[in-house]
Amino acid sequence: MTSQKLDLYNGQKMDLIGLGTWKSNPGEVQAAVETAIDCGYRHIDCAWLYQNEDEIGDAIQVKINQGVVKREELFIVSKLWHIFHDPKDVRTGFSESLKALKLDYIDLYHMHSPMGYQKINQKDYAGSDMSIGVKLKTDQVMFPMDANGPLCSDVDYMDTWKEMEKLVDEGLVKSIGISNFNQYQIDRVCKEGKIKPAAHQIELHPYLTQIDLVEFCQKKGIAVTAYSPFGSPDRPWKPEDEEPIHSNPVIKNIATKVGKSPFQVILRYLNQRNISAVPKSATAKNIQSNIQVFDFKLSDDEMKSISALNKTWRALDFAWDSGHKFFPFAENYKE
Repeated sequence: MTSQKLDLYNGQKMDLIGLGTWKSNPGEVQAAVETAIDCGYRHIDCAWLYQNEDEIGDAIQVKINQGVVKREELFIVSKLWHIFHDPKDVRTGFSESLKALKLDYIDLYHMHSPMGYQKINQKDYAGSDMSIGVKLKTDQVMFPMDANGPLCSDVDYMDTWKEMEKLVDEGLVKSIGISNFNQYQIDRVCKEGKIKPAAHQIELHPYLTQIDLVEFCQKKGIAVTAYSPFGSPDRPWKPEDEEPIHSNPVIKNIATKVGKSPFQVILRYLNQRNISAVPKSATAKNIQSNIQVFDFKLSDDEMKSISALNKTWRALDFAWDSGHKFFPFAENYKE
């Protein structure tokens, strides 16, 4: 089965279901991407932060060389990490992803968040580097910190954005987007930038429905992608007693009624809101199941009952960044 697609304002088409790759362990992500492409996936969600783009690039090349897929049929997404926000470093961060992915261009390139960090080489750093469940393959410190929290950069995200726009002008990127921005920040990018964001990737699931933010983006012609659509139940810092979203009785009852899994119901809920989703899986059975969501439809009442589960709960609250001047989740945010 292949995914249905979402139209971006610039004419590109993005698959409603993509493969997420965060937390895919070394040695397993290549197999996961190859399996996904065999199953009909064309949208692969990557990031410099995940430290596995080299294996993803290997998988893409295998499938192209086998004749399973052509490059132009794929929709490859990557993200600029915080330490590359200084305009002079944007191209470095981008080039590392492009080289690792073994591509000539990237279809959609997000700014991972509006918050910049200082760029520090590991040999010049004596502090700690926060673990997010990935194996480091870089000589850069991903989360430079001291006793007070992250070593933040004062770089304005608009300066970063304007440098990203040059990648589009040069044909290295087809679209640029944002991730983890708030409404104020989105509005500012739209007003001050030359290129409007094509998409906004945010945490989104039945416990964090983001109704207002999704409507705000869609009215501006900005597509929305849901990361952690199942609430990231395998994140390293998950409390042991946390009940996963897919175990919620409302979702389980709907799944039984429509003859689908709770995971498929969650993905269908998002897709029916014209939201793409990038669930992560390294298991062939689950990879295939996650894309089999286009042969049923949830009723209006079922959609409303899932939306009613909203708790405004974040699996990734970025609490460590709460002191950053551009922290997007601050109440009454202003600049």
